[in-house]
Amino acid sequence: MKLILRLLLNALAVVILSYVLPGVGVDSITTAIIVALVLSILNFVVKPILVILTLPITIITLGLFLLIINAIIILIAADFISGFHVTSIWWAILFSLLLSFLQSILHSILKEDKKK
Repeated sequence: MKLILRLLLNALAVVILSYVLPGVGVDSITTAIIVALVLSILNFVVKPILVILTLPITIITLGLFLLIINAIIILIAADFISGFHVTSIWWAILFSLLLSFLQSILHSILKEDKKK
């Protein structure tokens, strides 16, 4: 149940950001749920491989290259999902940053509700 709720919160964050950012688009809420699911899978499977392969450049840039890795994962998801599009890597970087920020806010609200 917790996993489904987190997935729906991530989908909500994707929908909100698609309205705010002109370079990112989602066709429907179903597509947003699929985007949230695919991003979760890619972050679980592909991101560790990319982090290990790019470890030297990540160390040299003091971790800033991880932003590029997150943007690449978002662009890969945009290629897989037909109703989700990101126009450039710059929009993907901004989408990644704002998605992380919005997810942390939404998940912290969820944790506060459970404490009461």
